[in-house]
Amino acid sequence: MPVKKSSTGDYQSLASSSRKSGAADNGISSLKPSSRINSTTPPASEPVSDLGLINTRRSLPAETVSGGEIDPSPNRQMTPVETVVTKVDVPTVPVSVEPLSYAEEQKRRKIERGREKDQKLLNSDRWLNRNGHTLTYIGIFLFTFSVYFRPYEWIPGFGSFTSMAMICAVGTLLVYLPSQLATEGNFTIFTTEVKCIFFIAVWAVLTMPISKDPGMAWETFYDLYSKVVIMFVVIVNTLRTRSRLTGLLWLSLGIGAVVSFMTVEAYSRGEFAIEGYRAKADFKGMFDNPNDMCVHLVMFIPIAVALGLSTRNLVAKILYFGVTALMLMAVFATQSRAGFIGLLAVFAVMVWKLSKRNRVQIIAVAIFIAVGVTLAAPGDYGKRVLSIFNSTLDVTGSSDQRSEILKRSIIVTIRNPTGIGMGNFPIVSVHNLQTHNAFTQISAELGWLALAAYLIFMISPFRKLGVVERQLFEKEDSSWIYYLSIGLQASIIGYMFSSFFASVAYQWYIYYPVAYAICLRRIYQLEQNKQNAEGSQNDPATALRPVVT
Repeated sequence: MPVKKSSTGDYQSLASSSRKSGAADNGISSLKPSSRINSTTPPASEPVSDLGLINTRRSLPAETVSGGEIDPSPNRQMTPVETVVTKVDVPTVPVSVEPLSYAEEQKRRKIERGREKDQKLLNSDRWLNRNGHTLTYIGIFLFTFSVYFRPYEWIPGFGSFTSMAMICAVGTLLVYLPSQLATEGNFTIFTTEVKCIFFIAVWAVLTMPISKDPGMAWETFYDLYSKVVIMFVVIVNTLRTRSRLTGLLWLSLGIGAVVSFMTVEAYSRGEFAIEGYRAKADFKGMFDNPNDMCVHLVMFIPIAVALGLSTRNLVAKILYFGVTALMLMAVFATQSRAGFIGLLAVFAVMVWKLSKRNRVQIIAVAIFIAVGVTLAAPGDYGKRVLSIFNSTLDVTGSSDQRSEILKRSIIVTIRNPTGIGMGNFPIVSVHNLQTHNAFTQISAELGWLALAAYLIFMISPFRKLGVVERQLFEKEDSSWIYYLSIGLQASIIGYMFSSFFASVAYQWYIYYPVAYAICLRRIYQLEQNKQNAEGSQNDPATALRPVVT
């Protein structure tokens, strides 16, 4: 007997007859089959219906549709027929939504635009989620240790290893190059910070022929800044994990604790090596000058606080906050004006960032603490700080001298848009002195464009860390990344304020924290991408979507 297929119209007549016989309720059209009718699973190639449509495939007996009735005969042969599509009228409940006011709507749009802008800023970096550079990191660690601690100066038998830092740098670079090419297929990732430091380096080389003293410019570039640039690039590409970042942070905090202990001990013994009333650590290299040493301490005090807040280990908290207190005492023992201004800036940033939920109360307490600490400062520290604004309070006359040098460096900057050559400012300075200002050091010696690159080099990581901080705050995620992002922001601001009184633009101080900021940003974005990928896999809506091949 031939199979008779039914059309859509046949089923509409069946549905209407069923409604007449009371087979449907609540206005929902349905076809009530016999209990003998078996249902089969629709094939995978058939699309899933939209809401309100039910796709069913039934196996009905041949010639089962006859005059709008179903033949219940059990001996009929079961053959497939066309799919029945029955529309279900889903009742909707009206929801009353009160429209937003104009001000609220503008505020909502501003927040959305800010979030889109923040995410776009973070997405400007293209990170590859690949491991590697284990040997390179060991070399970076040894290099940083030799730069900071200078073991050949205080360990017997190491006196002949004065080139230890250079040996570590060369060895690290030889390991880094093939590792980076094998891992990512390039020499470096070009973040905004890397582009800026490359521009400053290239500009310094290009302007050497027109320098006041090309030999002095080359010596400054080769002996100091070239190493800073190379190792900065290596560090940026090597720090890929939390453990690597934490290891270098501990080194930086360790040297801070060592020189701080030496300074506080010298002050307690009454040994004032500077101007008869200022203590200093018996240390060479980066920390020989107490003002330069305070730049390092100011930058790593907020990092120590951030690490202390992020850890749950009581012993670690005590250790971090103890190191913080020791570095604070060392800054006061040196009576460094640069250190004091930097501390105020760091304190303001930390208080503002950490007081989002109880801002008024925390700021009031912070002001009380700041005033108390200032009043408790040793000696005539308050008078020395005020000498920044009133030179008559400075008995040594250094305030007048630095003011004169600052004015001279600004004049040189205005008259020489391309600079006078890296390291050449003492030629035109007063008594062959440096600028004692990192910003005018760059602007006077390398010109306006280099100053712009130098500012972007510091502002870019500050802004991007701010995005990380805001996103984590909205998620109520008080993880170590959240606190460290705040600490590194305060560190960069602390450098910008304290370096206004020190010629440290070509030295290591700012380049390590900026490299740490890039590393933290890398870790955060890769974790964010991983969470987004896992979320999309676990999303039921995503799982129901057809796979396109």
